[in-house]
Amino acid sequence: MATLKAGTRPPWVGLGAAVWIQIAAGNSYSFPLYSHALKSVLGFNQRQLTMLGVANDIGENVGLLPGIACNRFPPWLVLSIGALACLFGYGVIWLAVSRTIEPLPYWLLWLALCVATNSSAWLSTAVLVTNMRNFPVNRGTVAGILKGYGGLSAAVFTEIYSILLDSSSSKLLMFFTFGIPSLCFLMMYFIRACTPTFGEDSSQHGHFVFTQAASVVLGIYLLSTTTFYQMFQFSTPVSYTLLVIMVILLMAPLAIPVKMTITRMKLNNSALDNQPVVPSESLAQGEGIADKTQPLLNPSSSSSYLGSFREGDEDSVVAMLLAEGEGAVKKKRRPKRGEDFKFSEAVVKADFWLLFFVFFVGVGSGVTVLNNLAQIGIAQGARDTTILLSIFSFCNFLGRLGGGGVSEHFVRSKTIPRTIWMTCTQLIMTVTYLLFASAIRGTLYVATALLGICYGVQFSIMIPTVSELFGLKHFGLLCNFMFLGNPLGAFLFSGLLAGYIYDSEVEKQNHHLPIPSNTCLGPNCFRITFLVLAGLCGIGSILSIILSKRIRPVYQMLYAGGSFRLPQSGNH
Repeated sequence: MATLKAGTRPPWVGLGAAVWIQIAAGNSYSFPLYSHALKSVLGFNQRQLTMLGVANDIGENVGLLPGIACNRFPPWLVLSIGALACLFGYGVIWLAVSRTIEPLPYWLLWLALCVATNSSAWLSTAVLVTNMRNFPVNRGTVAGILKGYGGLSAAVFTEIYSILLDSSSSKLLMFFTFGIPSLCFLMMYFIRACTPTFGEDSSQHGHFVFTQAASVVLGIYLLSTTTFYQMFQFSTPVSYTLLVIMVILLMAPLAIPVKMTITRMKLNNSALDNQPVVPSESLAQGEGIADKTQPLLNPSSSSSYLGSFREGDEDSVVAMLLAEGEGAVKKKRRPKRGEDFKFSEAVVKADFWLLFFVFFVGVGSGVTVLNNLAQIGIAQGARDTTILLSIFSFCNFLGRLGGGGVSEHFVRSKTIPRTIWMTCTQLIMTVTYLLFASAIRGTLYVATALLGICYGVQFSIMIPTVSELFGLKHFGLLCNFMFLGNPLGAFLFSGLLAGYIYDSEVEKQNHHLPIPSNTCLGPNCFRITFLVLAGLCGIGSILSIILSKRIRPVYQMLYAGGSFRLPQSGNH
């Protein structure tokens, strides 16, 4: 891991700034806002469009390079790379959609979209890894908060798209091209390694609750204002007032470091006013006392808390120590579950691949619906597909935030593995896909909301689970490998399956139309796709049960007694 000098500032400043970066990192979720422009302006069919959706997901989730970089370079450099990828990638797409330049080859647009959305991987990795290390005993909560705000990003961009940018896809792409890099360069100074917070006092708990509550208020506000804006015509002053309120709500997490700063200033002033006059000899003795009361933890050697406990009973541990003392074995050994794994050590573990396949099924099927949400809505007769995207975004946020908070509560109180919640949500997803397939009148919005919640839970559960099973030292690389399940699922289920079936239905319908169209109408457009996805989630829930049973001992060791135990370093 890169040797990063821990800052003296509290990590709450970085968490507040990370919220804004995480919103920016969610630019890839806005693909449905401009996908129709790619199809109409550039003349693509549905299969070409779904393959662009695959490019969107590949760029967003192929984060192996960011995962390696975050262990070798400071966060500001990782953020800079993400900002530049956003500038150049979205810049090419914006120039094509706005017809500023001649139509570009399909392969070049596909590559440009990969580069553009790959900015999400760089931005998200930088803030997630930094804050997980700054709050090592609150991993589930921090992951839920950051990924929750990331889930709200589509609703934030939908609000900007509808109110500020006059529902123009070209203006939205220009906003991504210049706005997101500008935000990154403004915020990167605050995203840095800080002295890790190991305490679980009431004030810190209150700060997390405040941040979660602020995000819920923001989510409700975004959903309601986006819906009402589509139903009613607001005047220009009212519309801009709605945007200002949104920005204020986004700034709410920054209230915590402001409050801590004011409290610290008051305490310092009070201490100075009440400080007695002490002789110089006493001061010297006091300094010695103060030295003795310094915390034992050395922030610069924070890798000590990134390891894990050793599995096995006391007899085996004693035998190992005796053998080491006699020189019979070397101290270097393979890590146990919960300790720091290198990438090469993790990929040979069954738990690693079980978690990967469970995540792959959950997010791969969910992103298939997300990428085709506009077309699904049109096929089932929805009048305004932007409302569908807002509902999915809000519920995705609830799933991410709630998944992190709920799993954190039960893992501490009952030592229940986090992955049990992946089991529950994938069972619900099975029913949800059957609802989509039935196309019963009035179920489209309900099914979209349920899917959004379940899709969000997959992220907020997988992220802390990786850190608890395989440590935080190489967390960035391991977590980003898991994210590959998203584009792999998009390619298989969206690009190959959904796109092929959709275009086949279009051809069938065109036989009965006087004027050919590239739009499919009716439940048959996606019915087979939804039935396949339902079957896959049924399999995923079974695999998740197996994984949860296997890793239960890890959680019993880590969270015995209701609080997180800092694991010991593995000697490897």
